[in-house]
Amino acid sequence: MKTEEQLKELVKQKYGEIALQDKATNQSSCCGAGGCSSEVYNIMSEDYSTLKGYNTDADLGLGCGLPTQFAKIKKGDVVIDLGSGAGNDCFIARSETGETGKVIGIDFTPAMIAKARANAEKLGFNNVEFRQGDIENMPVTANMADVVVSNCVLNLVPNKFAVLQEVFRVLKPGGHFSISDIVLEGELPAALKEAAEMYAGCVSGAVQKKVYLELIETTGFTNITIQKEKIITVPDDILSTYISQAAIETFRNSSMGIFSITVYGEKPVEASCCTPGSGCC
Repeated sequence: MKTEEQLKELVKQKYGEIALQDKATNQSSCCGAGGCSSEVYNIMSEDYSTLKGYNTDADLGLGCGLPTQFAKIKKGDVVIDLGSGAGNDCFIARSETGETGKVIGIDFTPAMIAKARANAEKLGFNNVEFRQGDIENMPVTANMADVVVSNCVLNLVPNKFAVLQEVFRVLKPGGHFSISDIVLEGELPAALKEAAEMYAGCVSGAVQKKVYLELIETTGFTNITIQKEKIITVPDDILSTYISQAAIETFRNSSMGIFSITVYGEKPVEASCCTPGSGCC
């Protein structure tokens, strides 16, 4: 078993490589990692192209949902995007906040930060900022954001509770988040859990849906709602890299499922930091 730091370093390395890949390659694999699929196109990501603020150069074909579509962003809001990549969600969020708002993207991959900053400069946006940092310890002061968004990122982080505590810390009282992520129902085959490539590809780093929602509730968020849910089908030609044909058939015939969910939650108005004793203040 790899340590949390080793897993994080693996993800950083993989997403540094992904930043240099084209969109078609990323979309035909699991979040850009692992082998490409010849069976299907666009395994997890959704079509951003119809959303206001969409920028082709910032769309690497990653993600598993459209959190900005559900995030209830208003003019003048301060928005933080976790795992901001090349800036796609940030630029869409900026179209909602307008020039009076501010958008901060956080990513720990230097290549992604460089790409996002170059895209922002080309677009001439002076209220979109990209900060390199760990989302388990965000380079952001407490109680500053109206909205936090994230797209297929928490499932890459070993300590999801730490990230949720940070989301709680940086949100203003009464602020909210909309996060798209990969969750599971039932147990993945052991070979998939142990496959580093699949971890970086969003699947084996995912937790059970029930556990995911319980972590959000334990952090102190209220009005928790699943805004969208869809099943993810990983093609046989990707699965065969990690498990046998017999194991694939067993997997297909089981009740186990991989899902993309977009979850909404609010920080209570009376809250100033985190739940008592959580240690995230």
